[in-house]
Amino acid sequence: MEDSLYSIANLRSMEVIDISTGSKLGFIKDLKIDCDEYRILSILLPNQKVSWFGKNDTIEIPWSKVLKIGLDVILIDGNGLVINNKM
Repeated sequence: MEDSLYSIANLRSMEVIDISTGSKLGFIKDLKIDCDEYRILSILLPNQKVSWFGKNDTIEIPWSKVLKIGLDVILIDGNGLVINNKM
């Protein structure tokens, strides 16, 4: 990946697209960051499915799955996505 600098606000305004299916996954909700090594571990996206009991499912994408950051989109390899339950 190229060595470009992006602000968190800039990353959150980019749409995430899965190149394996061609689907739009949404916008970044949060980031998991390793504060000791100053690097991003994964990006968190809200799941589009709505639950009856108010649980928000989050799609966690490891940073290693990010293939390209463009001007207005982030391209990821969506094989092996992990869905975590968040309250």
